Amino acid sequence: MDEDAAWRLLRADNAPIVAALLAEHLGAQSTRMDADELYERIDADLDELRSHRIDLARTARAYVTDWRNAGFLVRRTTEESRGETYELSSAGLAALRFIDAREAPRRSLTESRLASLSAQVRQLAIDTDPESARRLARLEEERAAIDARIAAIREGSDNALAGERAVERVRDLLAQAAEVPDDFARVRAEFEALNGMLRARILEAGQEQREVLDDVFRGVDLIADSDAGRSFAAFTALVLDPALGTAFEDDVRQILEREYARELAAGERRALRDFLPTLQDRSAEIHAVITQFARGLRRYVRSQDYQRDRVLRSLIQDAMIAARAAAPEMRPYDRLGVELDLTTVPVRSVGALALHDPAERDAGAEVVSHEGAEADLEELRALARATEIDFDELTANVNAVLDGRDGASVADVLVARPPTQGVASVVGLIALAAMHGTVADPGLTEHVAWDGADGIRRSATVRVHTFTRRLE
Repeated sequence: MDEDAAWRLLRADNAPIVAALLAEHLGAQSTRMDADELYERIDADLDELRSHRIDLARTARAYVTDWRNAGFLVRRTTEESRGETYELSSAGLAALRFIDAREAPRRSLTESRLASLSAQVRQLAIDTDPESARRLARLEEERAAIDARIAAIREGSDNALAGERAVERVRDLLAQAAEVPDDFARVRAEFEALNGMLRARILEAGQEQREVLDDVFRGVDLIADSDAGRSFAAFTALVLDPALGTAFEDDVRQILEREYARELAAGERRALRDFLPTLQDRSAEIHAVITQFARGLRRYVRSQDYQRDRVLRSLIQDAMIAARAAAPEMRPYDRLGVELDLTTVPVRSVGALALHDPAERDAGAEVVSHEGAEADLEELRALARATEIDFDELTANVNAVLDGRDGASVADVLVARPPTQGVASVVGLIALAAMHGTVADPGLTEHVAWDGADGIRRSATVRVHTFTRRLE
C-alpha cells in the first residue's frame, strides 16, 4: 500500500477530485497533453470547484507536480515541440479503471465470459498435452463439432447470435480491450527500467560491466534482445500484419452494421472501431522508444561518457563515506567556513532568462550614413505603375471606346487603346469586365495581344468579356 502508486491515488485525501480531474483530461485512450494546456484546464476546473466551497488552495501546477511525484502521472519531453507533456502512468490508469468498474459494475458472470474462459481452458489443455494421441483426439472432437454446426446452418436450425446475448458479448470484449492502455504503459515503464538498469551496469566495476560493454561494442541491441523486447516484437508483428488488420476491420464493420449494435452507446461503438488503429499507433510509439533507448545506449558507450560518470560516481561515494564518518561529530547545519560557488543560478521564471548573442557586440561592417534627398515625382509614379495596375487609366480607356457604341469587348478596347502596362493591363480589363460587364459562355473566345516589358509581342485566347456601359 505504501509502494504502489495506484493505492496511493485511491487513498489520497482528495481522491475523488484527483481521479475526476485525471479521468476528465487524461483518461481517454492514449491521451497525452501539453503541460501548459493541462495546467490551464485544471485551473479552470479548480475555480469551478472552489465556487462550490471545496477547499483547494493550491494552483494546478502545484497539484500536477504532486501527482507526478506520487507516480500518478508521467512527464515526458516531445520532439514536436520544446515543451513537455503529461500522461497517466500505468498505476494511474489502473486506479481509474478500478474506479470505473466500481461506478458501473459488470454482471458477476455472463454466458459470453464463461464461454470464452471455457474455450481458452480447452485450447490450453490441447496445446500443452504431451500425448499426441490425446491432442489428435481433442482436435477431431472440435472438427466434429464444427461439422455438426455447419450442417445445422445449412438445414436452417442454427440461429445467429443476436439481441441481448450479442450485446453482452461485445461488451465483454470491450472490457478486455479497456486493459490495453494499462499494458502499453507497463511495457513502456518496463523498457525505461531496463534502459536505466543497463546504464547502471555500465557504471559498475566488474564482470557485468564488461559483458554489457562487449555486447554494445559488438553491435548487440540489448533492449530489443531482452525478454521484453522479443515479446513486444512478436506482438508488433501480429498487430501490423496487413491480413490481420484487413480481416479485423471487416469484422468490426460487420458487427457495427448488425441490428443489435444499435443498443451500444456511442462511446462503445467508437472504442470498437478505433481499437486496432489505437493498437497500431501505440505499438509504433513503443517501437520508437525502444529505438531511442538503443541508440542512446550505444552513443553513451561509444562516446566514452560512461567513464566520466564513473569518476563522478566514485567521488560522490567517497563524499558520502566521509559524511557518514563525520556525522557523529558534526550536525548537517554546522558552519564549516568553506564557500562553494554554485554551478547554476537559481531562476524563478523562464522569462528571466535571456539568450547571449555574440553578434550583438560585434558591429560588423562600418555603418554608412546617407543624406536624405528630395523624391522625384516621376520616379515614384513609375515605381507605382511597375507594381500596381493603373485602373484609372483602364477606366478612362473603356469609357473612351464606349463613346458612341453600345458595347465593346476586352479585345476591342486593347485594339483602340494599346496596353501601356503589358499583361497587367489585360488582366485589369478582364477584371473590370467581370465586375461591370458580361462574360460569354465558355465556348465563345477572342484573341488578345500585348507587348511585354522586354518588347516581345505576346498573345492569348480568353473568354469574351464585354463592357455594356460606362464605368464610374
